[in-house]
Amino acid sequence: MSEVLIAGRPVGDGHPCFIVAEIGINHNGSISIAKKLIELAASTGCDAVKFQKRTVDVVYTPAELALTREHPFGTTNGDLKRHLEFGVREYAAINVYCKESGILWFASPWDEESADFLEAFEVPCYKVASASLTDDSLLRRIRSKGQPIILSTGMSTMAEVGHAVEVVGQENLILLHAVSMYPAEDADLNLLAIRTLKEKFPGVPVGYSGHERGVHPSVAAVVLGACMVERHITLDFAMFGSDQAASLQPEGLRRLVRDIRSVESAMGNGVKELHHKEIPIKRKLRRVGQTENVL
Repeated sequence: MSEVLIAGRPVGDGHPCFIVAEIGINHNGSISIAKKLIELAASTGCDAVKFQKRTVDVVYTPAELALTREHPFGTTNGDLKRHLEFGVREYAAINVYCKESGILWFASPWDEESADFLEAFEVPCYKVASASLTDDSLLRRIRSKGQPIILSTGMSTMAEVGHAVEVVGQENLILLHAVSMYPAEDADLNLLAIRTLKEKFPGVPVGYSGHERGVHPSVAAVVLGACMVERHITLDFAMFGSDQAASLQPEGLRRLVRDIRSVESAMGNGVKELHHKEIPIKRKLRRVGQTENVL
């Protein structure tokens, strides 16, 4: 049975689903909002929160940063990207707050410098965003950190996924099925790809990163064998930001955690046998002469 340890917690088949609340950039550059989202994730029973880390001048070209873009934080694309980016001070505060809240945190670095930045905080794992799956240089830098890697597979072919797995190796790796639409429609989610990934990489735990509205597809993913579920969260859909519409509000996150834990309990062990609670019902409902072997 394949499993990966994240801060000592086993993630894989046969273990409780590891639930990640993706804060991403939904904090809108506010450490106060970030703390509220951390508090929400911890209070609902999530296992971890996740952020995104970029070195703005590396990830984006000067031309991209200079593009005119109206938003609450300035007038250019660069104004927005820089406003959304947390630095050492903010992540130090996040580190302390998560420890106080009893929840893990990690992030997806979008460039090598950001991977080095996160290493200083001794994060328990690294997430590779779907957009970075074909960035071999970044994959190798992340692997060099010696921590588990969670690799999202959105907007990728199976050949591209296979190449990324070759680059990082199958040890200490978790794959996440994902569809990179924000939000994604139910008909586009292709949840059966979870089984496809499990069959293709039998030694690698497989989870699900969802961008749909609602919670039912993510719960279905667990039924299909997802050992990890990652969902974006927000305080309010109406907040500024491109990821807000594909996120869960507080009540949605509570329902997600509740329903995942409920369906895990309902899954049982797969052995078809007579439950002791069925015995009196069997005695009552079976015809006389057909109840001899009730035990």
